Order: sequence, then C-alpha cells, then structure tokens
Amino acid sequence: MTVTVSHLDAMRFEAQTANGSFVIDCPVISPIEYFLSGLIACSASDMIAIPSNQGKTVRNLSVRGDVVRNGDFPKKFNTLHLVYQFDSDADDTTALRWVMASIETYCSTINTVRQSVEISYDVIHNGVTLRSDEKIISGGGGVAFDMGSIESCPA
Repeated sequence: MTVTVSHLDAMRFEAQTANGSFVIDCPVISPIEYFLSGLIACSASDMIAIPSNQGKTVRNLSVRGDVVRNGDFPKKFNTLHLVYQFDSDADDTTALRWVMASIETYCSTINTVRQSVEISYDVIHNGVTLRSDEKIISGGGGVAFDMGSIESCPA
C-alpha cells in the first residue's frame, strides 16, 4: 500500500491512494482524528460485511471511539474504548462474535495499534448491553470460529 500526501495550501493536504484521493484539512479535522475515524470505519465496515455474508442484516450501526492520549509529545493513544451499538436479526451470541471477529481478526487498524494501546469495548445489541468495559488482550491472534470470507474496506 502506498499513500502520497501533498501540500495544497495553508494547512491543507491532499492524500492520494491507489483507490482515489481526499483532502486533509488540518485546521478543521486533525490527522489524529482522521486516524481514529479510519480505525473506527475499518471495524464498522466489518460489522456490515460479516453479517451480510451470513445472510443477516445490521441496522442502526454506530461505533464510537473514546481515546485517552499522552499529555506530552508524542501524544500517542494510551487507551481506546470502542462502543458498538446496533440492531440486527441475529441472536446475541452471533452479534458478539461479529464484534470479536472484527476486533481480533479482520480490522487491521485495530490490530496495528493493539500492542501499544489498552483497548476495551462495549456491545449494545438490539437495545441490550451485552458487554461493558470488556478488555482486549494485546497481541491479537484471531478468533476460534469461522466467520467465512468477508469483503470489507481494504486496509
């Protein structure tokens, strides 16, 4: 994967990827906010793709990420808490498996930072809290169940 970022003017830049381009407007949205948005979008795309491949539908999906960063430079992420809230036509066990498949296996951005960031999550499925402040063990390693082949956002 290659991305090229070119200066446009002031604090605005254009990012060119193999699939297109977009403008990074630093006074409006900081690069770290773009990074966090990309991380969340990676997992959110899994939360649509995995159920779809199983003939299921996710509705009203919202994934929120709350980050605590270093106070001094480098102001890296120390903790990341993800809140998955969605409705679906699946049972709660299946819904939890979708979240874990994204976190543990498919979402490459989460797995890129998990060695250096303490990650936790909540899952609210069909209005019921299934997990609250559950910790992710750093290191990754995949899930023990087959989620099938998924087509998610390329990472």
